[in-house]
Amino acid sequence: MNTTVNTRCFPLPSSLRVVPGTEQAQAAYPYYMQFAKEDDERFWFYNSMHFPEPMSAFDVVTAEAAYCALGAANTRVQSLPTTLGIDYRIINGRIYIGGNAVTDPAEIARRTQEFQQRAFYYYEHWEELFAQWKNKMLGLIRVAEALPKLALPEFEPLEHVRSGRGIASNHYLLDIYQKTLEGYFRMWHHHFEFLLLGYGAYLTFFDFCKKAFPEISEQTVARMVAGMEAEIFRPDDELRRLAKRAIELGVDGEFREGVAPGDIIHSLERSKPGRKWLEELADSRDPWFNINVGDGFYHYHRSWNDDLSMPFASLPGYIANVKAGERIERPIEKLMDERQQLIRAYRELLNSDDERAAYDQMIQLTHRVFPYVEGHKFYCEHWYTNLFFNKIREFGALLAEHGFFPDTEDIFHLTHYEVEAAIIDLMTSWSNGSPPRGRARWTAIVNERKAAIAEWAKHETPPALGPVPDVIDDPAIVMLWGITRENLDSWLAAGEKPDSNEIKGFAASSGVVDGVARVVMSVDEIDRLRHGDILVCHVTNPSWAPVFQKIAAAVSDIGGSMSHAAIVAREYGLPAVVGTGTATQKIKDGQRIRVDGGRGVVTILL
Repeated sequence: MNTTVNTRCFPLPSSLRVVPGTEQAQAAYPYYMQFAKEDDERFWFYNSMHFPEPMSAFDVVTAEAAYCALGAANTRVQSLPTTLGIDYRIINGRIYIGGNAVTDPAEIARRTQEFQQRAFYYYEHWEELFAQWKNKMLGLIRVAEALPKLALPEFEPLEHVRSGRGIASNHYLLDIYQKTLEGYFRMWHHHFEFLLLGYGAYLTFFDFCKKAFPEISEQTVARMVAGMEAEIFRPDDELRRLAKRAIELGVDGEFREGVAPGDIIHSLERSKPGRKWLEELADSRDPWFNINVGDGFYHYHRSWNDDLSMPFASLPGYIANVKAGERIERPIEKLMDERQQLIRAYRELLNSDDERAAYDQMIQLTHRVFPYVEGHKFYCEHWYTNLFFNKIREFGALLAEHGFFPDTEDIFHLTHYEVEAAIIDLMTSWSNGSPPRGRARWTAIVNERKAAIAEWAKHETPPALGPVPDVIDDPAIVMLWGITRENLDSWLAAGEKPDSNEIKGFAASSGVVDGVARVVMSVDEIDRLRHGDILVCHVTNPSWAPVFQKIAAAVSDIGGSMSHAAIVAREYGLPAVVGTGTATQKIKDGQRIRVDGGRGVVTILL
C-alpha cells in the first residue's frame, strides 16, 4: 500500500481505548499484536471480512499463521513487485491490518524480474502444479486425521516397558501439540501458494479491460469469469442433491422446520427408504460436510459434520422449492452463456489483432486459474482448520479432566503459548505426582477473558484507522477487501453525513431489490433470516450458500469485486453491494432498504 498520504484521516490508533475493565484480557494478546505509537503514521483497516467478531486469545493464531504465510508468499516466494506482506494489530478483540508497499521504482523493477521468473512458471504449469497442490493438501489432512489420541494412563502400559520404548506417555502430549500447531502454520503456506497468482492473473486482465474499454464496470469484468466450478460450492450442491433424493425416496415429509437433526435421523432409521437416504447422507458428509458455518477463523464455527443443524435447517426449503417446480441448482449455464456473450462483445471492440491476441490469452489464463481462488477454501479454511480446532479440543478435554478449568472449550481463552505451558504443567504433574499448578490459575483468567469478549462485542469499532493513502496498489487489498481510495472517501463521507439515507459500496452483483433488512452480526443469528429478507452483515462466506434460497439480496461492510461475498452473490444470481464500510452500523434491523447491485448503492427507505 502506497505510503504517500493526504490530509484526510480516520481516527488514529492511539486514540482508541481498551474498554474499561478488559485491560488484562487485552494484555494477554502477544506483544507483537499490540498497537504502538509509531502505528499512528500508517493506515489500517478493520478486517471484518475474516474476523467479524472479537477474537479469543487462542483464535488469533488464525491471524498469526495466515499473515506469516501471506507475507512469505508476497515478499520472499513469488516476489510481488509493488507490495510486501501485511501487518496486523488487535485491540478490544478486533483485528486491524495494514499493507507494506514497495514504492521505489528501482526496487519495483528488481522485484518484477524475480516475479516474472516465478509467476510465469506457475502459469505455464498451472494444472500440473495444482494437482500436486491438491495431493499435498490431502496428505496434510490425512496426517492431521492420524494424529494419536491423547492419553495419560496411571501406569505406563507394560508392553511399552517390555518393548524398550524408553519414552513415557507425557512426552507425546507436547509432541502432538507441536505437530498440531506446526501443521496449521504449514497449511497456510499451502493456502497462499496459488492464491495471489490467481488474483494477479485476474488483475492483469482487469487492467487491460479498463484501459481498452474505459467505460466498462468492475462488475462486467467480474462477470466474464463467473460460472466457475470450485469445491467450495460442492457442500451446497450436495444439500440440493439430498433434497431431491428425499422426494424421490418418499421421505421428504420427515424434513420439517424446527425439528432437531437427531430426531429426523431417528425417524428415518425406521424405514428402508429412510435408511437409503441416510446412506446417501453419509456419502455427502465425507468429505463435503467438512465445511464450517463461518469462514474458518473461530473455534466455535463448527463444521456441518460436527453439527448438522445448519444443513438440516436448509433441507425443508430446498424440498419445498423442488416440489413447487422451481430450479434449485446454481445457474451455471446462464452464467457461462452470459460470460461468453460479454467476452465476444468486448473482443469485437478491440482495434488490432495484437490486442485481440493479448485479450484472448489473458481471459484464457484467468479462466484456468480462477477456480482456485474459491476452491482452495474448502481444503484450507474449512476441512483442515476444523481438524485443527478439534485436535485442540482434545487438549481442552484433557486439561479440563485434570482440573485446569471447568469446560473443554475454555482452552480457547488461552493463547497458544499458554496452552503449551499448561500442557507442560500437566506433563510435569503426571510425572512427579504433585497436583498441576494450573488448577489454581486458569479458571479465573478464563472467566475474565470470556467477560471481556462479551463486553467487546457490545462496542462498535471504526472501519479504518490513520491517514488515508493517496494510492492503494496491493491487489489483494483492493480485490479481496475492497479497500480503494474511492471507498475510503465514501466511508469518511458517511461519518461526516451520519443522517444520509444512502450507503455506497462495490457493485458486486447486479439487480435492484427492495426488502426488509435483517442485520446479522454473527453466524449464530442466521436463523433469524426469513424468506425475502435482505441480509446485512460484516461479510458473507460460501458456507452460507444455503441461506441464499431465502434472501432477496446481500449487503456487507467489507469486500471487493473479487471477495468471496461478491463471488458467491454472482454465482447465485443474487443482487449484492459489498465494501460499504458502515452498513451494519447505519442500517437498523427491520428497516426497509433498496439494494442496487448494479450501481453499488444501498438506500434506507424507512
